[in-house]
Amino acid sequence: MAYHIPVLLKESIDGLNIKPDGIYVDVTFGGGGHSREIIKHLKTGKLIAFDQDDDAQQNLIDDKRFLFVNHNFRFLKNFLKYYKINKVDGVLADLGLSSHHIDQPERGFSFRYDGKLDMRMNQSAKLSAHEIVNTFSEQQLSKIFWEYGELDNGRKLAKAIITGRQVSEIKDIKALVEVLTPFLPKHAEHKFLAKVFQALRIEVNREMEFLKEMLLQTIDVIKPGGRLVVITYHSLEDRLVKNFIRSGQFEGDAEKDFFGNTKVPFAAVNRKIIIPTNKEIEDNNRARSAKLRIAERN
Repeated sequence: MAYHIPVLLKESIDGLNIKPDGIYVDVTFGGGGHSREIIKHLKTGKLIAFDQDDDAQQNLIDDKRFLFVNHNFRFLKNFLKYYKINKVDGVLADLGLSSHHIDQPERGFSFRYDGKLDMRMNQSAKLSAHEIVNTFSEQQLSKIFWEYGELDNGRKLAKAIITGRQVSEIKDIKALVEVLTPFLPKHAEHKFLAKVFQALRIEVNREMEFLKEMLLQTIDVIKPGGRLVVITYHSLEDRLVKNFIRSGQFEGDAEKDFFGNTKVPFAAVNRKIIIPTNKEIEDNNRARSAKLRIAERN
């Protein structure tokens, strides 16, 4: 099985508008699908790839134009500065969970398998889903399910988890699903559990916080005329990216200068979001919820 099949590959590469001598960053290297395609378009240019997951290193590209950084993309600006790169021509981010992670039961990302309640993208990180489920307060759990899973009954789920772990430790995925089973809506069990696991994963990896940090840094590192290309998979991250491109803010309106003129760092290239074709969704089910946004640095 392939480590990962890249989503919206042609559309995202086209969106980068690659220059043969340009410098580009793939902040979510993963299986390397997007990076390998970027390299094909370069001559004297350079590609820097980020990934905090050690497993991604099995996919490294043997090419003098390629540089891999084994860290979270929140350190984008720091590492570019470390390698004496002031500005880049484009940044690409594919924010989705890779096929590799979903299909590794021991990583705990999917409810389809039994395994550890882990969900850490950085396997050296301290916080895991197991710790969240077994130590967080009812209020904390409720907030996570409401904010990151957009679940209306987050408080009931939190209470059920607290009650369940008082009887015995919730050690693995199977135990967590059993605790939540009374709340699963008929004919929509998988969709519901997907939201629960999404919420826990986001909390474990501080995904929204780190995404904001990375996006703000692109204002400084992408040169005028350069491109920001982002593939999102759920409404939380898509809303955040959309607002950032529209106004340079994550909430509210764009800033204005002394004369009342709107100041926005990026201009949307595609006014309408780009989604996968029916054929791509048929070949790669993971593409079903993907949305592509492209912006150009002003």
